[in-house]
Amino acid sequence: MDEIAAVRDSRNITSHGSIRLVLPYPPSVNAYWRHRSIRGGGVSVYVSAEGKAFKAQVAAIALAAGFRTPLAGRVAVAYTLYPRRPQDWQRRVRRLGDAWHDTVNCIDLDNAQKALLDALTGVAFVDDAWVRRIVAERAEPDGDARLVVTIAPIGAPDETVLTA
Repeated sequence: MDEIAAVRDSRNITSHGSIRLVLPYPPSVNAYWRHRSIRGGGVSVYVSAEGKAFKAQVAAIALAAGFRTPLAGRVAVAYTLYPRRPQDWQRRVRRLGDAWHDTVNCIDLDNAQKALLDALTGVAFVDDAWVRRIVAERAEPDGDARLVVTIAPIGAPDETVLTA
């Protein structure tokens, strides 16, 4: 996948201080984290190679979009998950009408959210404990799979315009 948002664009930073990023489609939580048994009966949880690659892509895109240091304090996060549009989408539209995209394979929003917040922690905001508002949406597939996210400090002059 090419770096969709790797070039800084003035449209990424809005007048009210929020930043919009177009990120790669996230790995599922099951692929993002791995578990390993430890002697003595314990379990170690760690970020997988796929998870580390996603985090690295997110960090590079955020840096290119203008994040130099993570936002401190409360933030709002809005995101839209776009699954990949299948090759047979037109046939599905003819057969199923407006419900065609319900048949498209896509990870759950909460599954995407866990990977997204982990990848943005330390990059876009200090810690995901500071996320005080989340708006999530699954969109109709329109091409490449991706995740569009807007991060805004809470208390920004016009925080009501926060949409993914």
